[in-house]
Amino acid sequence: MSTQPDAAVKEPASDPMPLLGLDHIELWVGNTVQAAHYFVTAYGFREIAAAGLETGSRDRASRVVQHGNVRFVLTSPLAGTSPVAAHHAAHGDGVHSLSLAVPDAEAAYRTALERGAQGVEEPHALEDEHGVVRLASIATYGETVHVFVERGSYDGPFLPGFAAVDGGADLGLLTEFDHAVGNVELGRMDEWVAFYERVLGFTEMLHFSDEEISTEYSALMSKVVADGEGRIKFPINEPAEGRRKSQVDEYLEFYGGPGVQHIALQTPDIVDAVRTLRERGVRFLATPTTYYDNVAERVGEIEADYGDLAQLGILVDRDDEGYLLQIFTKPIGDRPTVFFELIERHGSRGFGAGNFKALFEALEREQERRGNL
Repeated sequence: MSTQPDAAVKEPASDPMPLLGLDHIELWVGNTVQAAHYFVTAYGFREIAAAGLETGSRDRASRVVQHGNVRFVLTSPLAGTSPVAAHHAAHGDGVHSLSLAVPDAEAAYRTALERGAQGVEEPHALEDEHGVVRLASIATYGETVHVFVERGSYDGPFLPGFAAVDGGADLGLLTEFDHAVGNVELGRMDEWVAFYERVLGFTEMLHFSDEEISTEYSALMSKVVADGEGRIKFPINEPAEGRRKSQVDEYLEFYGGPGVQHIALQTPDIVDAVRTLRERGVRFLATPTTYYDNVAERVGEIEADYGDLAQLGILVDRDDEGYLLQIFTKPIGDRPTVFFELIERHGSRGFGAGNFKALFEALEREQERRGNL
């Protein structure tokens, strides 16, 4: 699977920090049973593995859901003293870790520490009848963690300690992780961009100023870092000075600090995906009808029907390499923090710069409804 490549495949020896893609993303939530049910019934995931008291885990329960190559781990506390409980009390449902597939977890960890990363968990092996997985982790912004996952010698359902679950088939709407966006405090974006460049060998792919991402009331700044192969892309946002509170300010307030704001998921047919997910109860941000008045003239010929895009509120943008279609969900929990993006790419490797104003205004309308603008 392309987002969880075979970790036995080695990258060139000259690369001291080879990364094979995003292995999985783990959210720490209040109730893993209810969270997994939501992912299955609303988004069409299938459950593939679970861990808890029955498998020997005493302080937390986890369920693993998958849709195409998109894999989430949903973990909740079994005790009030659990680190998971403390994280959830501070942040609500949120992303705890972005796990990176690597050919050698020990080497990745040691290289990261040599380059100035803070270690969270030393390299260690987990083993069962399906083989061995080696893990290690480092800290990044806020309480977010990167886990190095070496699973080339493992053929179990997920990790040792997890039991297989027959969750049937997924809906076939989603294929890959596209990117994960982090929100950090004012003045710290460049610090974390430098962290990814120094520690993981990423390069800065794009830079958006507060003039490009702004409205009458608020603004933000963003830089996108990516690994050398473009498999892993992490935009980093920080708020900019504005007349009112920006979406990043709102996130930082209600999340209680920096963290992952949204996760973009690739789809081969965004029109079909949005129609299906709407029917299953997924709520998307509304796009004003005026957005579509000149969009065909601005973007040009595309495979999708502009009438369908207008009906469903899907945004479209073109750059020198092609075009993309995108739409954003409302927050997946009670707090105005984590949400998803659906994206369909046709050559474009960008992030919909032409849609920033429309997106920002849509987010501000939601903020105003919540009394947070």
